[in-house]
Amino acid sequence: MEAVPARTRVYVACVVVAAVLCLLPLPGVRAPWWAVALLAALYAGCERVARSRFVGISHPAGTFYPVLLAGAFLLPAPAAALVAVPGALLSHVAQRPVALRRLWRAAQLVIGVWAAARVHWLLGGRDAVVAGDVPYALGPAGAAVLAFCLVLAVLDGGILAVAERVPVRRAWRGLVARSLAPIAVHGLAGLMMAVLWRSPYGPVAALLVLLPMCVSWWAFAQYHRERAAHQATIRALVQAVDIKDGYTRGHSERVGQASMMIARELGMDDERIEVLRFAGILHDVGKLGVPTRLLRKNGPLTPEERRVIELHPEYGHEMVRGIGFLGEARAAVLHHHERLDGSGYPYGLVGRQIPESARVVAVADAFDAMTSTRCYSRARPVPVALAELERCAGSQFDPEMVTALVGAVERAGWRPAVTADDTEDLGGQANGSGPGGRHGQGDRTGRGGQGQGGQSDRHARGDRAGRQGQGAQDAEGGQGSQDGRSGQGDRAGRHGEGGQGGDGARVVPGPGSGPGASVSGAPGARR
Repeated sequence: MEAVPARTRVYVACVVVAAVLCLLPLPGVRAPWWAVALLAALYAGCERVARSRFVGISHPAGTFYPVLLAGAFLLPAPAAALVAVPGALLSHVAQRPVALRRLWRAAQLVIGVWAAARVHWLLGGRDAVVAGDVPYALGPAGAAVLAFCLVLAVLDGGILAVAERVPVRRAWRGLVARSLAPIAVHGLAGLMMAVLWRSPYGPVAALLVLLPMCVSWWAFAQYHRERAAHQATIRALVQAVDIKDGYTRGHSERVGQASMMIARELGMDDERIEVLRFAGILHDVGKLGVPTRLLRKNGPLTPEERRVIELHPEYGHEMVRGIGFLGEARAAVLHHHERLDGSGYPYGLVGRQIPESARVVAVADAFDAMTSTRCYSRARPVPVALAELERCAGSQFDPEMVTALVGAVERAGWRPAVTADDTEDLGGQANGSGPGGRHGQGDRTGRGGQGQGGQSDRHARGDRAGRQGQGAQDAEGGQGSQDGRSGQGDRAGRHGEGGQGGDGARVVPGPGSGPGASVSGAPGARR
């Protein structure tokens, strides 16, 4: 619990206090306590089954809301709220801190059920349930379900704003819209349970209402199993890429994370954020179609080899185009090397011709390449990487995506990771020395063959020239010599002076650099 920020603990404590206040009138409440105990046991049992290893999934939205809402339609508000407590406190929690999460879940449900029961009581729903007047009972029940949904949404938005520091204007966006429809279905089932409970057939008939809910829940579980299988397939593909091109190990996962950060900053919905995460993870899957000898080649690439490397987006698209749930992620795999100025590949698309998902992944890709520590070069500081992205916005990167990443990183931070195991002391290689310090990390540029200090991302194993103060590299077609220790040098590439970095930031002359020297730290196609 000590890892939980103090503001989060205070927020949860306030919600728990509010829940206790909802339960305080219990000693003076006249209620059928046997019914309270039966509903509480039923809810607790259902939750345990739903979150068990046997089932294999955890339904975070509450699998058996019908039981809770039936209690809200049958019982006084404090007694109805009590139904949720045992199930919430005994439910399986996968993440730590377990106790705090259970308290939060119990308090949230207590307040939600209490509010639903109060609204239902005030609108006269209890009399309609007792009389079995279903048409009349629909109105109060609908209002109670809406109250339940609103309470959960307000509390969930609050925890997002406080614990995860999601901006207030976005914390509650879409919460009610996403949860109202499924909770309304649960509310209808709960109403049927309540009406049958009060009928001559009694509680046994009411329990039969849960059977179709169990069937629908089982179908939901199958969907999640299928989705888990899809994600396992994606992980296998990424692991295959990491094994084949070990010097960028972990890069795909971090690009997926950065893509999510950009998407959230742009206010995209959760489903699209997940698709963009897949796009970032899979953006380099086409490397599986590139000969390993090219990915690990120590010397410069020939023009023919460069053309083979530039085919990896198309290879990747061919691999994933039959996976329907990826959606627009497939376009990102194909077009993440395109540039706004039209000098990218594979098709040289310009501006808004490039799919939005590809523009997101391109920025995330370049940012991680510049901020990751690898076995042959140290990471650039995050502010330097962001400055490079801003410098290249409008020519290589979409300014909107760059601005979104800058905002997300400033708010949430970024923790670059080591992507190879054998890190070494690189002396002055990583960030250079003297005027060329910003150019010290050598990265393989894209179609334009401009050079920069240090060594090529592409040729880590061969030209470890930064340590020796010199090195040669090929930037997917451009060749030249450079001094890794000073970060100076000039290279001739396909586009000559001021050419383009493959995945990364734009190549522009910088202080302490010769003509065409790169100030970007963005690697090229190897990423």
